[in-house]
Amino acid sequence: MKSFYGFFIVLIFILNSCKTRSSATLPDKNIKDVVNSPNVVLVDVRVAEQYEEGSAKNAINIPLAELSENTQSLKGKKVVVFCNKGIQADQAMEILKKEGIEVYDGTTWKNVKAIQDEKPSKNTNLD
Repeated sequence: MKSFYGFFIVLIFILNSCKTRSSATLPDKNIKDVVNSPNVVLVDVRVAEQYEEGSAKNAINIPLAELSENTQSLKGKKVVVFCNKGIQADQAMEILKKEGIEVYDGTTWKNVKAIQDEKPSKNTNLD
């Protein structure tokens, strides 16, 4: 019987430790609305060479390695960060959150660009 309780306690511990971070950090707003907001700052955190090869419209380049030194310019602004695969964007999110900056994960520059390029859906409601 003792082994059952031990197994049960270990099982509860494992289940609680497997909760994903992403469920707790999802923004309240839809990323499409944030990206298309006129008062958002789009930050490409890739290195300059990658940024120059292509990025989202109106994005600024602050490489991840330089982000900590440039947080002051982003304070009080709504920021969307992105990179090539989303890994650096996740790291940028952590840096900016620690500084109290409202930040959203755009994941990749191609994702943000696709959101920008999306055509608004036509209203088919004839009311």
